[in-house]
Amino acid sequence: MQALNQLPRALAKEVRTVFTDIDDTLTTDGKLSAQAYEALESLQRSGLRVIPVTGRPAGWCDHIARMWPVDGVIGENGALYMWHDSGTGKLHTRHLLEESIRRENTVRLAAVRDKILRDVPGCAVASDQFCRQYDLAIDFCEDVSPLELDVIDCIVRIMEDAGMTAKISSIHVNGWFGDYDKLSMARLMMQERYDIDLDDEAERRRCVFAGDSPNDAPMFAYFPLSVGVANVLNFAGRLPHPPRFITHQPSGAGFAELTQHLLEP
Repeated sequence: MQALNQLPRALAKEVRTVFTDIDDTLTTDGKLSAQAYEALESLQRSGLRVIPVTGRPAGWCDHIARMWPVDGVIGENGALYMWHDSGTGKLHTRHLLEESIRRENTVRLAAVRDKILRDVPGCAVASDQFCRQYDLAIDFCEDVSPLELDVIDCIVRIMEDAGMTAKISSIHVNGWFGDYDKLSMARLMMQERYDIDLDDEAERRRCVFAGDSPNDAPMFAYFPLSVGVANVLNFAGRLPHPPRFITHQPSGAGFAELTQHLLEP
């Protein structure tokens, strides 16, 4: 990982889309600071496309798409995306799976949930589970006392043994049935909404992704301009694909640092 100031100015000036994780990338200690929100607003005001890419639930995405200065949001680790049409005042949702499949998966998720809660003391179902449509989120440090890494790995193993995809964020283990992830939905959204093919290397170089944890690894690997906020170092050795650049500051301050670098004259 290189320091952010090593990201060449010429490349920064070509960026047209900013993808960003939310928890511990935009937020700091669970809060969205004025500094981070202002960074989002500055990016959009400058004409850049801003798209959060998060493991947070569909219910949160509804709010984010409507209320934040963003062009859309990818939620539940790539299961859906939402955008708000300011012209018509309508919120739109692009689901990856049909409603009937989502209903079937809800039953399967409940069985895995019960096994995890029975076999892994100290964890809990995430408080935002009630507004999820695709995945199971198990809290290991947001509203519970932080669990050790080997315990977190046990949660992952139970999910994978049940045939689920499991990813570790900075606060939850998210598991779902399917092989999608943040990257697959980012590619789909860009093709469908903006007619941009991210298989084109030149188009990828016009994007930046900012993140902080293992579930961001596919995005870190795919985008040449991938940036970790400083707290990504908390997962040193557990990232199959680390970001190419790293900010000096952690969390929301790090995202503001990235924004300043992108918008520097």
